Amino acid sequence: MVQLGLAQDVVDSDVRARAIAHLRERGVRLPTFAQLEDPSTIPAEVLERLAEVDPDAPDPLNLFRVHWYNSADRRGIDAVPGHLVLPESLTGVPSPIVVALGERFPMIEAHKVLAAYGCLAPRLVTGQFDPTAHKALWPSTGNYCRGGVAVSRIMGCRGVAILPELMSAERFAWLEKWVSDPADVIRTPGSESNVKEIYDECARLDQDASNVIFNQFCEFGNVLAHYRLTGRALGHVFEHVRASHPGLELFAYTSATGSAGTLSAGDRLKDDFGAKIVAVEALECPTLLRNGFGEHNIQGIGDKHVPYVHNVMNTDLVVGISDAATDSLLYLFNDEAGRSFLRERKGVAPELVERLSALGFSGIANVLAAIKVAKHFRLGPDQALITVATDSAALYPSENPKILKHRFGGRFDEVSAAECFGRYMAGAVTDNVLELTQLERERIFNLGYFTWVEQQGVPLEDFVARKPQSFWRKLRELVPAWDEQIEAFNAELARG
Repeated sequence: MVQLGLAQDVVDSDVRARAIAHLRERGVRLPTFAQLEDPSTIPAEVLERLAEVDPDAPDPLNLFRVHWYNSADRRGIDAVPGHLVLPESLTGVPSPIVVALGERFPMIEAHKVLAAYGCLAPRLVTGQFDPTAHKALWPSTGNYCRGGVAVSRIMGCRGVAILPELMSAERFAWLEKWVSDPADVIRTPGSESNVKEIYDECARLDQDASNVIFNQFCEFGNVLAHYRLTGRALGHVFEHVRASHPGLELFAYTSATGSAGTLSAGDRLKDDFGAKIVAVEALECPTLLRNGFGEHNIQGIGDKHVPYVHNVMNTDLVVGISDAATDSLLYLFNDEAGRSFLRERKGVAPELVERLSALGFSGIANVLAAIKVAKHFRLGPDQALITVATDSAALYPSENPKILKHRFGGRFDEVSAAECFGRYMAGAVTDNVLELTQLERERIFNLGYFTWVEQQGVPLEDFVARKPQSFWRKLRELVPAWDEQIEAFNAELARG
């Protein structure tokens, strides 16, 4: 289980000592998970210095911005995480749909940098990763590899991004600026659905002992960071919204499956508020819905397998969303004809229309899933749904010409906007919504066997051990232990 990032004690004191010396030279100090969960606890001297740091720079202090509370300019700290509350004029349902904004995270403008830190920090402080000798490999279909490369650069080690060759051009342009060697961007065959090809490349690279693979799909640091930080941040957002809407209930949390990291925030929301957990996937690749396969363009959500760190037996629904909808609505939200339609014909507040650019493909999918769940359960105005926008439209301008050509025949005007809105927002219906019975949960859980036991060599007893909720509750005890190790690590950094 050390291989899966679960060590809480020092594994190799010599490696840890080298890491301390290396990071001391680079002026790195590690934030604890508790500080990132509640940034008001970050030391005042750190916050004072941080005010002068560019949020897009590979500066060690930006590690203290790897949280949900960054202000809109990403330089300050807001009392409540940035979010949107989507009204009925836009969604067509009376239930408030609340969206937390991942674009406020540092360096990559997406919250996946949190997952990367959650995987790397425990390995550093327990002596499992040597930044003077190891390369950090970050397999991803979207933003996680960018977050990993950013954190690696801060640590002064080689960060290697492994992602499908057909992901958005903006991802590759960012990576080319941040890696130390162009060879550290490895393009695997295929697109969003081709996770197996990423795993195959990792297996090849794993033969080199200097490579350490931070596989978000099986690294428990990913889900533990999101349970603590994302789950609490979303709970705080809901409490803030409820303050002006007494009696508001948090009915459900929707999240694209992806690596199951962000999805695990739902475990916290279920613990704290009793919210249902809704896993969202592409209809063109309905793996959880019906053991299906296929290709799609909802970039960053990865599929055709069940992540090892997905707490399947705690998931309540699965919803399928078509990439035709996410493609089309991304264009609608960011084209002036579409924005004009929303303002003038649908009565959506102009300030909200301007902020819809904060939703990337997966964020739009999450919102559509929330709409479908609201309609499926016939929810009312006192029943809210909450979700996240991992990234924004800023990562996808290169997709617009393809969308215009293939979804709108090369022309987009007010009529196109009305047709698009009517079909994909107002016309969202309750098809491809599956409430999970015990048997359905077991079917999805068992589907993971073929990836993790047969292909990846996880011992069967370890695979099965993840089924009861007691396993996940026990896991969460690791985070305070990691924080103790981080504090001890920082104390030794300061003594140099």
